[in-house]
Amino acid sequence: MSDQSQVLYRKYRPQSFSQVFGQDHIVKVLKGSLELKKIGHAYLFSGPRGTGKTTMARLFAKELNCSETDIIEIDAASNRGIDDIRQLREGVHSLPFSSEYKMYIIDEVHMLTKEAFNALLKTLEEPPSHVIFVLATTELHKVLPTVISRCQSFVFKSPTQTILKEMIQGIVDKEGSTIDSGSLDLIALLGNGSFRDTQGVLQKLMSYSKDKHITREETEMVTGAPSVSLITDMLDAVSKKDSAEVLNVLHATEEQNIDPYIFIQMLVQSIRHILFIRFSPQQKAHLKQQLEEELFETYEVLASQKNTINSGLLTALLHSYQNMHVSFSKYFALELALIEFLQD
Repeated sequence: MSDQSQVLYRKYRPQSFSQVFGQDHIVKVLKGSLELKKIGHAYLFSGPRGTGKTTMARLFAKELNCSETDIIEIDAASNRGIDDIRQLREGVHSLPFSSEYKMYIIDEVHMLTKEAFNALLKTLEEPPSHVIFVLATTELHKVLPTVISRCQSFVFKSPTQTILKEMIQGIVDKEGSTIDSGSLDLIALLGNGSFRDTQGVLQKLMSYSKDKHITREETEMVTGAPSVSLITDMLDAVSKKDSAEVLNVLHATEEQNIDPYIFIQMLVQSIRHILFIRFSPQQKAHLKQQLEEELFETYEVLASQKNTINSGLLTALLHSYQNMHVSFSKYFALELALIEFLQD
């Protein structure tokens, strides 16, 4: 990620536990251990990328009054061998410079070699009293069970779109800008459950917008996302089992250089909303508050009809999404999935 896209992420990185979004279950436990002065010697933070694992580790170090010189961050993707861990094992015995504790934050710990893991294991078993380890990983299944068993393990959740929209709105307000609801929905969707990626998308839009007002039209243009009308046209064609019109909409989408991955994401989200409205009164009430009135009414009409917008359509789209990376034409995979679904 470029420096430009990281500006917001750095600027609005939480500076205290109270500023952390969506990880209350972890904050509560860490704060409790600090209040009771029951500090573990090793912690394992796992979860999707961009959910705040290393940020949480730094906040924990801050709450422990660790100085910058006593926080050692190691990228295991670049320092993954046994020699790197041997250096770490030698370093842990030196006392902190100006703090009670010295914290080692090992990011992407699953990248360590088996030999390095075994060497680290010996240090985790009997670390010096002044050392705390925080291991972070996006792939918990690649971490040795013996390492996991010696750590207090915390699983970070991907933020919901509601949480991401709350974060986006807060940043926009602080930056003295405005944003419409359609842009909020789209940016949160394109963030793919990552705080960092969401802020990266927002950074692009704030750099592009000259009047400090982010509109849905600008968001679609900058991100390569389809317009709402293209999505609703596709939904209408599918609901009527109109294969010719389905292909026409896909052709128009491809001609506009719309990213097919984003097109499927938005189509899947729309279908989910329609099914929520059809089957869940509680979700229907929630969506009525969240969506623009005209879009909600469109979904409501489709939900009330007996048509092909169902769970089978979702399955077909998800399969086409998986098949795109092996297809010589991304749109071919989507065309094939929809035509086969409508012919069943």
